[in-house]
Amino acid sequence: MLNDEICKLREELNNSILSGEDYEKTYKISVELDQLIAEYYRIELDLGKKKKVKENIKRKMKNRNKY
Repeated sequence: MLNDEICKLREELNNSILSGEDYEKTYKISVELDQLIAEYYRIELDLGKKKKVKENIKRKMKNRNKY
């Protein structure tokens, strides 16, 4: 899952920083982590929008059935 990949890369980045790895390597890991986090938020936002649409449809159907 994406969460697992983010956690793994975060740990790798922390280790890279703490061990004084080459700047380029640390930077590359950081950029990869940023991309994964951005992807995670894109997916979460998309799921949130879909959930709202479903809730609105259910509410409208419920209100329609009242009359």
